[in-house]
Amino acid sequence: MRSFKRLGSRPARLALVADEVVEFHASRLLLLFNICGTANRIEGLTKLAKLDFFVRYPAFFERIVSQSADAQAATEMTTHVESAMVRHHYGPWDQRYYHVLAYLEARNLILVSKVGRAYRFVLTEEGKNVAETLRKDEAFQDLVLQMRLVKKAVGRFSGSRLKQMIYEQFGREVADKSMGDLIE
Repeated sequence: MRSFKRLGSRPARLALVADEVVEFHASRLLLLFNICGTANRIEGLTKLAKLDFFVRYPAFFERIVSQSADAQAATEMTTHVESAMVRHHYGPWDQRYYHVLAYLEARNLILVSKVGRAYRFVLTEEGKNVAETLRKDEAFQDLVLQMRLVKKAVGRFSGSRLKQMIYEQFGREVADKSMGDLIE
């Protein structure tokens, strides 16, 4: 993964994939803290990852909130995945979280602290300003809408509850996968 500023050193003949740009992930996480968090904060890495999962995999989210869908429709998934995650000990996970969170902290966009055994992620004033700018940008409107839906439906649940919900609902797609396998 590279910073947008360093893409100039990349050979022009190579395709640029947004998923490889740190700012792409950083923007999404800033919006996640701002929209899905409580008072611009999220308590715990597990909750962060599970909320992000429902944002990045809208088909899984739709299955969670849709009780009226028939069995066939419930097992069909859209191919729209914003950015893939892997099967980890605690469900869907992205190894880039550590890198992106460090990037956000180094840029003074978030504060990270440990409260008990959990990490707390809080937007700084600068982080709030950037998140608000992103919220208003037309390019982010679909993402903002998805985050609002996620916040409304599952934002009140703890990270452990979200993890349990994912494992119960998505055994074949998530829980039955081997560690490190891509979730599609």
